[in-house]
Amino acid sequence: MKTNLLAKLRNGDPLSFLQRLTLILQLAVPAMLTRVVFIIMSYIDTSMIGRLSAGDSAAIALVSSSIWLIDGVSMAFATGFTVQVAHKIGAKDEKGARNIIRQGLVVTMGISLVVLCITILIHTKLPVWLGGGADICAKASRYFLVRGLGLPVAMMQVLASGSLQCSGNIKVPSIISMCMGVLDIIFNAFLIFPTGTYVVLGHSFSIHGAGLGIVGAALGTLLSEACGAAILMIYLFGKSPMLKVRKGEKLQFIKADIRRALKISLPLAVEEVIMCGAQITSTAITAPLGNIALSAHSFSITSESICYMPGYGIGTAATTLIGQSIGAGRDDLSRQLAWFTTILGVAFMSVMGVVMYHTAPFMMNLLTSNAEIAALGIIVLRIEAFAEPMYGASIVISGAFRGEGDTLTSCILNFISMWAVRIPLAARLAPTMGLKGVWTAMAIELTVRGILFIIFLIRKSLKKKPRKEEVYEQ
Repeated sequence: MKTNLLAKLRNGDPLSFLQRLTLILQLAVPAMLTRVVFIIMSYIDTSMIGRLSAGDSAAIALVSSSIWLIDGVSMAFATGFTVQVAHKIGAKDEKGARNIIRQGLVVTMGISLVVLCITILIHTKLPVWLGGGADICAKASRYFLVRGLGLPVAMMQVLASGSLQCSGNIKVPSIISMCMGVLDIIFNAFLIFPTGTYVVLGHSFSIHGAGLGIVGAALGTLLSEACGAAILMIYLFGKSPMLKVRKGEKLQFIKADIRRALKISLPLAVEEVIMCGAQITSTAITAPLGNIALSAHSFSITSESICYMPGYGIGTAATTLIGQSIGAGRDDLSRQLAWFTTILGVAFMSVMGVVMYHTAPFMMNLLTSNAEIAALGIIVLRIEAFAEPMYGASIVISGAFRGEGDTLTSCILNFISMWAVRIPLAARLAPTMGLKGVWTAMAIELTVRGILFIIFLIRKSLKKKPRKEEVYEQ
């Protein structure tokens, strides 16, 4: 049914309210389920680290934002090509979509190698720049380096996954993401902890471990991403009905495609620098509050991530649907779908905010056995719960803008909200309120961000002139 509905969209056929809702959910639900499984795996992964010392947890927390930065830049450049895949497929130019992917692979791999070199150069200095204590800087440096070494692999995984998603295939990337999460836990179990004897249901057994601590955690992530990237590439180029390699098709570098990719990617890359730079600054504001606050900050971010599930799932659907609508020349439908997905995103994220508020104790106690860390994490999670609806709006609308090929608007709005609201407010509140002040600033900023995105969606809707009235099937 999903394939048929996407074909109707590309062919210019009318879509009823129920068909639109069905299509959005068919694309969004697999992405949501992937995120649920991945978050569960992340919980287990984080809880493994949480069983180590508070210093180990703080070391990872110190450089986490910097890792998000390099991962985000990679994703940004890959997105410049994957969005064009949606446009080409919407225009029924599958050959062009396949060439876009091959161009993207060459360009993004070159970029990833440049970023990798930068990572190697700064890995010993970064923890010091971020204000980490002498007791955690060495561990943080090694963790950051190993994660950085996996950047080219992560780039391939993002490009392959995004291309399949934009073609309308959400299922395969979702399944492989789940498998990556399971592999990450398996690798971690053998790499983080030393050899030991464990008792389960009255039976004891020995596990031979490498005892590498947080370096083992980084290696586990790298190995799981490598497995996922390999499987995705095999499927993309060998199995995908639309995108697999055809005999006789050769790679062509088309300047217009690369310019278009850079036009989409550069604002996204700048946005990642803006957002992760703000996260790094926020970590630097939090670091002087001590290892307990820094660990609670990191664990709370992991706990909160379950609330992002509906927003990112629906945002992924919005990018695919709006990208294909634009490619098919259905501007009016793209605008309607943008609003439809936004309303769904806000509704789902509101429910998840309520869930997070009431389950905060359970979530934090899953991640850490330290009572002080858990107690502080519960407080800040409940502060953040009130911001989830508007955060959902910003996530989905950003996905809609991305499908349209407009990444500059999101970049500007995120810059304003993060650097004009969150960072100044966090810096002002942290000395008197501690970590609660940092998260209060975060909740206020996310609410402001959502309002800004809604205002700009309204502006875009008013500026667009529909070519014809959309006819609903009765």
